[in-house]
Amino acid sequence: MTALRTERAQQIADRAAAGETWKGTGHDLVFTTKNGTPIEPLNLNRSFEALCARAEVRRIRFHDLRHMYASLLHEQGADAHMITEVLGHSSIRVIVDIYTFMRLDSQHSAFDRVGHAPRGDGKPAGR
Repeated sequence: MTALRTERAQQIADRAAAGETWKGTGHDLVFTTKNGTPIEPLNLNRSFEALCARAEVRRIRFHDLRHMYASLLHEQGADAHMITEVLGHSSIRVIVDIYTFMRLDSQHSAFDRVGHAPRGDGKPAGR
């Protein structure tokens, strides 16, 4: 929320500085150019790549952030209904089919837990 408030304050300052040249009226966008127009995808990608380079992190597509966020939510225990709501999808099927990718280490951990689960007689499995 702090980052969004900061961006909103910057947008208000940009609007005041642009004066009559402000073109953002009617868009109601969170992120805009300095004159209020929507950010062009090519420019967004260039800026994102520059941020990745500056942060010295592996470069991914900007849209992959959405997939990563959904997967991280899933790994932290969020259910598909909550992820659907957070990402703004109308159908849970999108989340189940596209966004939820379990990491290999999560799968191994789940397999290990199953392997150590007690048998019906209360004794650990594998004995």
